[in-house]
Amino acid sequence: MPPRYVKPYLKRNKNDAADAEAICEAVQRPTMRFVPIKSPVQQSVLMLHRTRQLFVHQRTTLINAIRAHMAEYGIVAGVGRNGVEVLLKFIAEGADERIPPAARECLMALATQLELVKRQILEADRRVLAWHRSSKVSKRLEAIPGVGPLVATALVASIPDPHAFRSGRDMSAWIGLVPKQNSTGGKQRLGNISKAGNRYLRKLLVIGALSVIRRPRYWDTQNTLGWSGLWSGDQR
Repeated sequence: MPPRYVKPYLKRNKNDAADAEAICEAVQRPTMRFVPIKSPVQQSVLMLHRTRQLFVHQRTTLINAIRAHMAEYGIVAGVGRNGVEVLLKFIAEGADERIPPAARECLMALATQLELVKRQILEADRRVLAWHRSSKVSKRLEAIPGVGPLVATALVASIPDPHAFRSGRDMSAWIGLVPKQNSTGGKQRLGNISKAGNRYLRKLLVIGALSVIRRPRYWDTQNTLGWSGLWSGDQR
């Protein structure tokens, strides 16, 4: 059970005995929602996604460090991937006398680490693509505009039982992409999106939606399968 659903049944101070009593009380509620159990395969795919996400974060950190250190010596390149490549080429040549030898060694170490992280990200992408090609449901999800192997595999691995959702809007609420409600007296008051679900899935879906909005000509949304058609059949 989600901890937020057990919290209302907790009496006074929090301790092991009070937590156990609250859990026993909450589990008997007829409308209680339970967290579905993931299979070992789904857990391994999620671990692959988290590992890749960590490598991406490390790549961003290394790029920012290289830019900041070289800017201290007045060496600045343009934004984006091309600018980073210019800085890495500048470090490899080592022809500028503005950078002292000690600083050049540090920059070389950062550049070597960045190259290693890039190779690890590519290897993680290859593993994600291999699992995507072996999953029937993942390949069906790829038919949705804006959904690629990364988003499809993350959805399949994060949702053990897709039949728990009656529609795509129910899944959007589970992820946290629908507005929060503060309605009373028959008046509906909707706020910002709740952000109550999986932050990683929410980020991937938002990025995929933005890609569709920016390039509508390249997507054909008329023949897209419905929610039930995409999830029918064996999940694997």
